[in-house]
This record gives sequence, structure tokens and C-alpha cells, in this order.
Amino acid sequence: MRRLVTRPGLVALAATAVVAATATAAVPATAGPAATAGKRPTQTRVQLITGDVVQVTDGKVTGFTPAAGRANIPVHIESDGERSLVVPLDAQRLISDGTLDQRLFDIDQLNTAAARKLYKNGLKVIVGYRGGAAAARADIQDTGATVHHGLKALNAQALTASAADLPALWKSLTRSDNDVTRTTAAQGVDHVWLDAPVKAQLDVSVPQIGAPAAWQAGYDGKGVKVAVVDTGVYADHPDLTGKVVAAKNFSTSPDDVDHQGHGTHVASTIAGSGAKSGGKYKGVAPGASIIAAKVLDDTGSGADSDIIAGIDWSVAQGADIVNMSLGGTDTPDTDPLEATVDHYSESDGVLFAVAAGNEGPGAGTIDTPGSADSALTVGAVDSGDKTADFSSRGPRVGDGAIKPDVTAPGVDITAASSPGSAIAQEVGENPEGYVTISGTSMATPHVAGSAALLKQQHPDWKAAQLKGVLTASAKDTGFGAFEQGAGRIQVDHAITTGVYAEQTSLNFGTAAWPHDDDQPITRTLTYRNTGTSDVTLDLTASGTSADGKTAPEGMFTLSPAKVTVPAGKTADVTIGADTRTEAPDGRYTGAVVAAADGQSVRTAFAVEREVASYAVDLRHIGRDGKAAAHFQTYVKALTGDAAGTEYAVDENSDSTTVRLPVGEYSVQGVILKDRADSAQGTDWIAQPRLTVDKDQQVTLDARTAKPVDITVPDARAKAQQAYMYYALKEGSADYQFGWQLPSYANLRTAHLGPEITDGSLRQLWDADFAVGDAKQYSLVHGGPVQRLATGYTRHEKKRDLAEVKASLGTPVPGKDSWLSPIGTVRGSLMGYSSGRVAPAPSSRTLYLSTADAAQWSLGMEQLAAPLPNGWQPTDSHYGVSFASYRAGRTYKEVFNTGVFGPLMDENDGIVRDGNTLYAFLRMFDDGQGHDGFTTVKSAHTTLVRDGETLVDNDKSIEYASFGVPAEDGNYTLSTTATRTEDVARVGTRIDASWSFRSAAGDKAIPASVVRFHPDLDLESRARAGKKVTMPVEVQGAAAGDDLKSLTVHASYDDGTTWRKLTVKHGSTTLTAPAKGKGVALRAEVEDRQGNTSTVTVYNAFLGR
Repeated sequence: MRRLVTRPGLVALAATAVVAATATAAVPATAGPAATAGKRPTQTRVQLITGDVVQVTDGKVTGFTPAAGRANIPVHIESDGERSLVVPLDAQRLISDGTLDQRLFDIDQLNTAAARKLYKNGLKVIVGYRGGAAAARADIQDTGATVHHGLKALNAQALTASAADLPALWKSLTRSDNDVTRTTAAQGVDHVWLDAPVKAQLDVSVPQIGAPAAWQAGYDGKGVKVAVVDTGVYADHPDLTGKVVAAKNFSTSPDDVDHQGHGTHVASTIAGSGAKSGGKYKGVAPGASIIAAKVLDDTGSGADSDIIAGIDWSVAQGADIVNMSLGGTDTPDTDPLEATVDHYSESDGVLFAVAAGNEGPGAGTIDTPGSADSALTVGAVDSGDKTADFSSRGPRVGDGAIKPDVTAPGVDITAASSPGSAIAQEVGENPEGYVTISGTSMATPHVAGSAALLKQQHPDWKAAQLKGVLTASAKDTGFGAFEQGAGRIQVDHAITTGVYAEQTSLNFGTAAWPHDDDQPITRTLTYRNTGTSDVTLDLTASGTSADGKTAPEGMFTLSPAKVTVPAGKTADVTIGADTRTEAPDGRYTGAVVAAADGQSVRTAFAVEREVASYAVDLRHIGRDGKAAAHFQTYVKALTGDAAGTEYAVDENSDSTTVRLPVGEYSVQGVILKDRADSAQGTDWIAQPRLTVDKDQQVTLDARTAKPVDITVPDARAKAQQAYMYYALKEGSADYQFGWQLPSYANLRTAHLGPEITDGSLRQLWDADFAVGDAKQYSLVHGGPVQRLATGYTRHEKKRDLAEVKASLGTPVPGKDSWLSPIGTVRGSLMGYSSGRVAPAPSSRTLYLSTADAAQWSLGMEQLAAPLPNGWQPTDSHYGVSFASYRAGRTYKEVFNTGVFGPLMDENDGIVRDGNTLYAFLRMFDDGQGHDGFTTVKSAHTTLVRDGETLVDNDKSIEYASFGVPAEDGNYTLSTTATRTEDVARVGTRIDASWSFRSAAGDKAIPASVVRFHPDLDLESRARAGKKVTMPVEVQGAAAGDDLKSLTVHASYDDGTTWRKLTVKHGSTTLTAPAKGKGVALRAEVEDRQGNTSTVTVYNAFLGR
């Protein structure tokens, strides 16, 4: 089963009312401006391998904190709306020469939920070496990074580096002679890859591929070992009894048991006996043995290095075939998974059956390691041989090669279930012991099982022969080569095929434009006859264009058209692609079909007829009129097939001339006096739109640039950071190109090219200044422009700024805090965040720009103790949504004080979508109603329906989902969350429960919360022994006139005994606890429909 779970809207909860006014804080808190409707910003931090830290707000890059000693290195930042790259200038050269994996700077990839879970507060990398590299290995070990796998196939080590280790690790991996222009890899270091997250790729299918005919012929896979590199295998399932001959755990989960269920389903499809179903759900090769390498954790996720370690072990255990129903995002470069697959295919002859991925139906969506040359890559079809929409398509990223290689059944596949596993709970067993799910994960084991049958028939065959015969005997399902490869697997034909092509597909590459002088491209196709009699083949070749039209006559030729392949030998045929033929430019795919005696051998091929392309010569001139000594320029394709492709050149490039397909491009770069210090002189020159329709020269001349001068009204203020970019809409894409610098000192800018008058061009300037810890000036300016600024001047006046007096609380002494404003202009251009670390409790005054329809979001963080590199992780974060602030006005905000508890508003609540309940409730939102997150020590959640416990786990309900029956029922959702004393001494534990009735449908659940608002200081304290007036607020279904009953209790002995408090007119009175002691508060509320809720806050506030 494939599901895309999105967060249902909570609009119904936005209308809830309150029964009491919000409390007045001890530090006066005048209401801030009205926030923009919608969800509050979500902020995360991403670690770069350089040790620098990137802040991300709602998926957009909004801040950059350089590691110690790196503040002056310019940072290039760009985005196309789907992918953001943040590349410090000293790393760019290593990316360009192929040493450094660009994914290490891909913020979208580093900021996925899977990546955050995997990397925690640090990063995982794979370092490949040249030879023994003893010195390099020793230097890396000295950084504090931990080696958790040695990877034999790659001559590499998998490292885990904490945030504290990363700056030293970066220094150990690189070398420089005080000039980052010449930053190179350290001696002995060959590659540095991201250890990327990888995920599992989620009765008629076995006959569909012809397995029963193979069984009848005597082949069931006996003697063949198939490694299932997956989530583990439940070896005690009746269908798998005695099948698993070796098992080992390489994942981060504590054992080798398949708690996820994916690996068991895969193993059953390969080699299940069908015993529990009376043979109905028998696998493809029921005689094969299974090697179970658990490389994915109990959620179906893992890292490249865990998978590679599992492959190393599986090969050592004697695996003949490896099934990899998993994958991750592919790039044009060879990644470690691809390298490992190709290594063992060549060195040991192991065949890898690999899922194509579930990212279809778009082109170019093949996952790694299905993108490996030697992988037998598998797409999915349904029972009617129609390609599944979800099945990833080719061509392969980078070179346009054909992938997938074949297809197999992958829709609604029933196979063995691991009892109690995540999949079993989500989709349910039907019949008992089996689950039905879909994905290329399910297609791949059909191919691995088929390979096992073929391997049994030919024990001496290696990967190349197995792959060759399985592709050659595939059935043409009528789709293009980038969708089906050679076709759907037919193992009954494979075991009777006497002739196959040694080349499983042919890639003719790209014929350069113009085409009138093209020379025919030829490839040799070698047919091998494994039989005892000569075979004569009749050959045909046909192709189609990308839009499905038949290729012109004469575009593809064969010589000879008939060939006899001697018994036990080979014969060659030449296939030609003549791109001089009058035809539309673009990609063409097709197949050579060799037929004889009822057999046919299919070989897919592809060629690209390059679209019109031209040379663009990039010249760089410094301020002195001479050729620039240091520069970094980027050319980004905005339109056409190349859209999104980027070309980077610098002073070390072999050539500064780039060949570009006809289309629209954006060109921008910097000319620098010193690449390590932007303040020595930096010129940013950009041509936002360049039309490439002829050979041309683009000159970036620093002499045309003018100074940038941005100031604030306080001469004592010092620059904290500078961030500038331009944005350009092109179709559905919104590109952004910019730079982050320590300040605007000695920066100049210039626009190249004609004006852009269609409204697609916008420009933003962001600047932050500080006067010690007490004051901060944050400015954002910009909006639509027709030309980028050639020089820019802005002198802010105090009367044009809004003043925000922010008080930063702390629920535990000795903490530091961080306050960072993020601004937007004209509703779309988002600036950068900048702040300062200061002890808490404390206050800070912000001065925010108001021109250009600016809006601001404020984020406050409570920081943990500093790591050795000075970086302080976040304990808690609370924020204010984007809002407009008026010039000349003063506002006040208080953060991170009690009473902490859950909110019920347009962003938080419980909803039902069909047969799924979703809970979006943060237990520790602060007393002023700022939501956010905090570090939780433990959590426990249960969901009970009509007395039956449906869920009992140790997870929070911040973002939780629960499958429930369709029928009407009474539910109680209960949760407990705790914090450690080093995070908070107030709001240390919160219990909450909601009882309601629900049936299938899409709707908000009538749930409520109660919030308490006593008058507290910035350490969440009230004067010991004094009476405290405490407003009580009801949010959600029981608010206002819908309130039926409300009771409030207090406990001074941590919940052992409780005292009932009287609530009148939305308020109650209680005595503050003794100095240093806490009081617990509990509220029970019922709405007029009978739905009830309870919230209990332990150590709600303290006495002082």
C-alpha cells in the first residue's frame, strides 16, 4: 500500500473562543500586532560538513552561522523552489572536481525528517581513501568523529561526526595554504560522500511472470542464496520456516527482528513456501535460501553505510543474488551505493535486483542504487501489465541511460506478514498471516526470485549472464524504454532462452548540435548462444520519439539484418543511429528484436539528438581593469530540458566557456580580491536573464559595479550579517540566487543585460546590526524590480522603525537564549535570521524595518550548554507568526514562561480523515500562547475505543496518526510527556486526555484544552505564600457558550493530594508554593455534547 499522508486542515478549530482574558505578565506585555493567518513558522537547523550551521524556516534558508574562523568566507545560496544549496566558497572547488558530494550542501536533502532523525545534531559521511592512507585515517580519528563501519568494497570508512567534531573533520579532510582558492582534498582522501538516508520502497503475480512453468521444469531456486537487504525477516512465519540461513542487524534498531514488515514481505515473495495459505501465496523460488541483512530500522529507514555494510556481509555469506527493495535520491555523480553494487557485480558476479523507486510517473526519477550500471533495475506493473503510476521512470540522471531494465508485478501484492509489524498494523492482515501492499519494492523480489530459478539452472552464470537473459526474454508491454526497460519479466521464457544479448541495453549518448555534419553512431550488439545448435536470428530495430511518434525511416539501422549464432559461441551485429535524419530534436528510444524459432530477444536502446546549443564565453575583469584573479560564477538553466541544471566556473576551471542548449539562463557571480575575506573587496554582478540563441560573450566587469551602503540610526551598531539575493519566476519555478557575507563592507553590485519588465524579477536586501546584547536592528528591503541594483544606498531613520521590547524567560537557571527576527517583504521575499546569544532571563530591544510591506516573525530559543566548537543546541523554541509592525510604535513580547501546556487553535488539535485520526498537539507551548517545540525526556500515548486499547506506545502526539475502525465508537486519547531538569524545572510533566465519539469521515474532533495564566516573573515564579489570581482559559469545543462544566484542582505534593479551586468569571485564586517548590494544576472540562478533556501540569509554577 502506498500512502501520501498530509496534515488535514484544522480550520474548524480556528473559531474556538475563550472564557477568560489572557493574564498580564510580570513584565508588561502589550499585545503584539495581528499575526498573518495560517500555520506558525517551523524552524530547524542543518549542519554542514564545514562546521557551519544553516537555519531553515518553513523549508526556506533563513540563516547561516559560520563555524569559528570562517566568518569572512562568502557563501553562495540558491534555490529553485524545490532544492536549496548553501555552499561556502572554499567547498565549491572540491565539489567541482568531484571530490566532495554536493548533497552535503543540499539543504532540502539534509533537512528531511529522515535526515534529521539520522544525523541528529551532526552529520554522517563516507570517506573513501587512496590506498592505505594511514595518515589521513589517523588525522580523521583525532577529530573525534566515530568510525561505525569499514566499507571494504569502497576502501572507505563511514563516520559519524557531532556538531562539535565537524570543524575539525573539515580541516582533516582538506588542505589549504591560507588561500581557499587552492583548497584541495587532504593527501590520501579520494571522496567524501554524504551518508544519505535510504528508505524501503513500498496470488496472481507469480503466475503472471511464468514461475509455475519454471517449477514444472524442475527449478525452484534450490541451492541459491538470495540476500534480502531490508528491514529484517520474520523467520518464524510458516512460509519462511527453515529459509533464513543467516541473519545480522546493521541498522540502528536494537535487534534483527522485522518490526516494520517490509523485509518479510519481500523474502516471502522470493522464497516463501506458501505453507500457511495452502500454497496460494507461494514465492517465485520456494527452494531458495534467504540471507537476512537488516539494514533499515523499524521505521523502514537507514543510511547508505548501513546498507553497504550489510552488502559486504551478505557477499561474504555467499549470496548469489541481492534484493534491494530500497532507494534514495539519485544524482549525476556516482554515489557509494552505486559504487558498491558495481564493485560486487564485477568482482564477485553477484546480481543485484534493485527497485527503481516510487517517484513516478515523472521522467528522470530513478532512485539510487537502481541507477547503478550493473543493477538489474525493476519497475512495477499491475496485473494487466500496465506500468504503475508510482513506478519511477528513466532516463537515468546525468547521462540519459536506460533505466529501469525490466518491470514486474508490484501492485497489490499479497505475501507474508511479520506479526505486529508497522505494515501489519497499518493495512491489516487479510487473510491472517499475510498483507497486501504495492510498490517497486514488491516488484523487485519477483525478479530476484526469477534470477534464483535461472541461477539454479546455470550455477556457473554470473551477474552479467543472469541479467542478460532476464532482460532479453522480457515481454514487451507496449511502453517506452524509459518506462519498461526491455519489458515485463518472463521467467518461463528465460529458462528456455538459448540466445541472449550480452549488452542488456544500448546508450548511443548525445549527438551534438548542429546535426547536418553528424556521423552515424554505431554500437556492437553481441549475441551469445548457450545451446548446442546454431541459431539464426532475424533482426529488426524500431524507435519512437519522446512524444511517442515513430522515428524517421533510416534513423536506426542493423548490419546484418540476419545473423547465425554458432552453438556455444557469439556473433556480433552492428546497430547504427543516424541523427542526420530529418527529425525533431530530443530523445529517442527503441528496441532491437532478434527472433528465431518462436523465441525473441529484446534489447532496448536510446539516443539523444541534442537541441540547438551554443558557446557562451564568460570573461571576468577586476577593479583594476585586468583579468580577475579570483572569481566564482554560476550559470543556471531556467527553461527547456536543461532547466535546473547549473554550470559553475572559477579561476581554476579548465575553461570559462560553457556550451548551453538554446533557452533562458541566469548568470551571476562574484569577483573577489581575497576568496577568504569578502571585506577585502567583492563585486556581485548578475545578468538575471540571458537568452542563449547564438554564440556570445558575457563579461562580468567589476569596474561597472557601484557600492552598497546600508546604515542604521545608531553609530555604535556593528554589522552582524548581510544577505542579498534576487528571485526570478520562470513558469512554475521560482529561482533565487544570492550571497551571505559578514557585512556589506567593500561590496559593490551591478546589473547586466536588458531590463525585465514582466514582473518576474524581485530583489531583497537583508541586514542586521547589534549594539552589544541589548539592541538589534534588523532590516529587510526590496520587492519587484526591472533591473537589479547597480549599487544600493539605504540610511534608516529611527522614526521608520518599529520597536519590540522582548523579554526572554527561562524555566531553569543558568540557560542562554537566542532571539532572532525573520522578515519578509511584499509577501514573498524572505530574509535571513540573525541574533545574539545572551544569558536568560534577559531583555532585548529589536528595531524592525517597516517599509516595503515588511512582516516579521520572531523566534526565541532556549539553548543548551555550548559544545566544544562553541555551538549551542536548542532545548526549546517558541515563535510568533509573521505580522506587520507599524513604524514609530512600541510592542512587547514575553517568551518561555509558564504555565506551559497544549494549545487548541487553527494549527493544533485532533482531526479525522477517513479511518485515520491525526493528533497535532504540542504539550509544552508557553504561557503566552507561543507554540514551538521542546526537548522531551519521555512520552507515552494510548488510544482506547469502547474499552479496547488500539494504541499503546512511547511516542508523543505532536504529529501522530492512528488507524481506527470505520464504525462509530467512543474514544479516549491519553498522553504523558516529561522534560528533564536541565531543560525545565517548571512544566516538567504534562498529562492530557480527550474523550469523544467519532465515526468515519473528514472532520475536526470536538476536543478542548484548559490553559492557566497566573502572573509570573521571567523564571515562572510567584511570591511564595502569597495569593495568586489565575485566569483560566478554555480553548476548543468547550469554549464560550459550549462549556458545560469546568473544574480546577491544585496539588502541592506532586499530585498525591489535590485541592479543588473555585472558578468564577473565568478566574480562580490559589496560594503560591513555598520558595523553590512547585504547584501542580489540573483542569477537567466538558462541552455540551458530552466530550471531555483533562490537562494536568506538574510544577506549573514555582514560589520565590
